[in-house]
Amino acid sequence: MIDAAIVGLGRWGRSLVESVRGSERLRFALGVDPEQGAAREFAVKHGMKCSGDYAEALADTTVGAVVLATPHSLHREQVLAAARAGKAVFCEKPLALTEADAKSMVQACERAGVVLGAGHNRRWWPAMRELQRIVASGELGTLLHLEGHNSNENSNQVAGGWRTLPSESPGGGMTGAGLHVLDALVALAGPVRRVRAQLLERKPPPAPQDALSAMLEFESGASGLLATVRATPFYWRVHAFGTRGNAEVLGETELILRMSGKAPQRMALEPADSLRAELEAFADAIEKRAPFPVTPLQMLQTVAAFEAVIHALQ
Repeated sequence: MIDAAIVGLGRWGRSLVESVRGSERLRFALGVDPEQGAAREFAVKHGMKCSGDYAEALADTTVGAVVLATPHSLHREQVLAAARAGKAVFCEKPLALTEADAKSMVQACERAGVVLGAGHNRRWWPAMRELQRIVASGELGTLLHLEGHNSNENSNQVAGGWRTLPSESPGGGMTGAGLHVLDALVALAGPVRRVRAQLLERKPPPAPQDALSAMLEFESGASGLLATVRATPFYWRVHAFGTRGNAEVLGETELILRMSGKAPQRMALEPADSLRAELEAFADAIEKRAPFPVTPLQMLQTVAAFEAVIHALQ
């Protein structure tokens, strides 16, 4: 059992805490948040100590790992501090806003010999795991093209705060919903060579209406399309096209496989708690049971592709 500290007890930090209730792999023993009112009440409810100081978590010898659900611009320094303290660290996405920052974080953890995990929970969705297996098996033939779309109504539900700031969330919905799709495409096709992108904005924060779309060229030679809208009902689709067939994921548990000469096969997979699964995979990596499934190289490739999309908008 790993005793961990959760740093940041906003909406997402609380979701992470809730996800591992009853887990035999990881539990949260300390909550860290500068806003001590509601955070302390939540921590007490969940049997955690509470602090307003990140340094306290790093100095606590009973804390074996830290989980960061904090503003994106803080990730680099917080990960570097965890590495210096010899703590395994799990960082919510985006790992960093620039490739240079991500490299420094990966290198610091490697030098310190501590596990670095990144919060790409959609990789643990059952349909996405099956799509990854199908593509890796070569069943679809040569991978030619990928399409991904992730939209939600977050901008209609967030009245303000750091997530609405362009400095924390550049590229409209790209940093939130769009990055999930980008990581999924990188996991399937590898690093991105070139990006062209556009962001069309109709309304400014705190409740923006905008749509981002990007054309991707992967180093493998495959092409890709990505889109995200943050003011429409939730939608998730990732579609891989190969020379012998194509496979399409719709949501967490649905996959449609279309192979040449065969009728389409629709799969309904058993649901799973992706937040719990990624945190338990992090615990497994700390205890050397298995490497963390998102490799440091893939973390860097996703951040590099993210930065390329943001630059393509300028």
